[in-house]
Amino acid sequence: MNNGNMLLAAPEFWVLIMACVILIVDLFLSKERRGIIHMLAMLTLVFAAIITARGDYGTGGLASETAFNGSFIRDSMGDVLKLFSYLILGLVYIYSKFCLRQFRMFRADFYTLSLFALLGVMLLISANSLVTIYLGLELISLSSYALVAYDRDSKMGSEAAMKYFVLGSMASGMLLYGMSMIYGATGTLDLQQIAAAVSELGSDNYLLIFGLVFLVVGLAFKLGVVPFHMWIPDVYQGAPVATTLFIASVPKMAAFAMAFRLLQTGLSDLQHDWSQMISILVVLSIILGNLAAIAQTNIKRMLAYSTISHMGFVLMGLLPGTASGFGAGMFYVIVYSMMSAAAFGMIILLSARGVEADKIDDFKGLNQRNSWYAAVMAMVMFSMAGVPVFVGFFAKWLVIKAALDAGLFWLAIVAVVFSVVGAFYYLRIVKLMYFDEPVSEAEIDAPVDFRAAISLNGIMMLGLGIFSSSLIAICMASFGA
Repeated sequence: MNNGNMLLAAPEFWVLIMACVILIVDLFLSKERRGIIHMLAMLTLVFAAIITARGDYGTGGLASETAFNGSFIRDSMGDVLKLFSYLILGLVYIYSKFCLRQFRMFRADFYTLSLFALLGVMLLISANSLVTIYLGLELISLSSYALVAYDRDSKMGSEAAMKYFVLGSMASGMLLYGMSMIYGATGTLDLQQIAAAVSELGSDNYLLIFGLVFLVVGLAFKLGVVPFHMWIPDVYQGAPVATTLFIASVPKMAAFAMAFRLLQTGLSDLQHDWSQMISILVVLSIILGNLAAIAQTNIKRMLAYSTISHMGFVLMGLLPGTASGFGAGMFYVIVYSMMSAAAFGMIILLSARGVEADKIDDFKGLNQRNSWYAAVMAMVMFSMAGVPVFVGFFAKWLVIKAALDAGLFWLAIVAVVFSVVGAFYYLRIVKLMYFDEPVSEAEIDAPVDFRAAISLNGIMMLGLGIFSSSLIAICMASFGA
């Protein structure tokens, strides 16, 4: 615990301290003054961003420094993902404050649990050891289980939390079993040392291959890709919409970082083996996710199956094993998290009087009720569908281009075809908003900060598309591309 280690992990220590402070401060606050908790949480994110952005650990693409005997790494990829994690969690807090007050669930629990989950996200992003990966993963998972059951009176929420807990525990066990096999084969937990040992052992070591299989299974569950996706629709539908908003956005960036650290940093010499497994997961996820989403009438379940498809695209960026592919995957996961936050923010906006607007029909005639919010939702749906000019198009184009550059023509064809298929259920929302009669004439109202955040979030779908080159360059530079 020397000063160098402390400075490299300063953002993590800051988030940990503030999560504990918020937990204690809440004991001395009345219900009427709980807005202070929201303010403290937002200040935590602001100062975490400042500390992260001021980090001086080297210059250029993959320059990095390690701490705590090599178990923690600070590099440009990690810092970029952390900064966007703070940004998106800030949006989550603004949307959730309005939602939690509407549903009379405005308690400090949501903020402390989400900050501990953020700490897990940050650890996972900076993990350089199998132990750190598992520690970060469990911090996210345990906090998420509690958040899914956040509404204590909801039977559906309790059922979803139980399913998530049981299946998540099984996946964690498989991941841990895979890690133990990797440790048994290499004799180390450090990812760089594992890479060196794998290079010496070669790809014929059966213990390594079996360990890799279990790692991919655990990783696939955490990403929610087929055939390990069964928890996502039930959790998205059963959890309070504020929780679904969080689960569908911030942890996805940690999942991408986990995939990169494990597969590329630690097991790059086994790429021929893991790329075959990943390619199957990618194809199944893109196909099933898009086809199942078409049949949904609940928008939270529709977005759940949509998530499965999008995570398939994220994994597709990892397949080539190139810097440009990793940059494309990173760009995709950042863009997806923003789109997902905006989509669930719109669900919160339309929810009123303690009733979630979780049916697709709730969006009927939205243009007649409020044309600006209809435009915001349309921009989000166009971006998710991959319509040109919007940022979602460039995200899909980059990962498909990376697949083509690697000679994966069949995979690129599947991705393009099912992107067109998936556009149907996104454009259906736009059709309902502009061409159907509204099911409710109730006025849509929200606090000023909510209106500003959802408007900015929607405009970013178009703005980041038109001016996408800067963000793409940042993502590519993170991997030295």
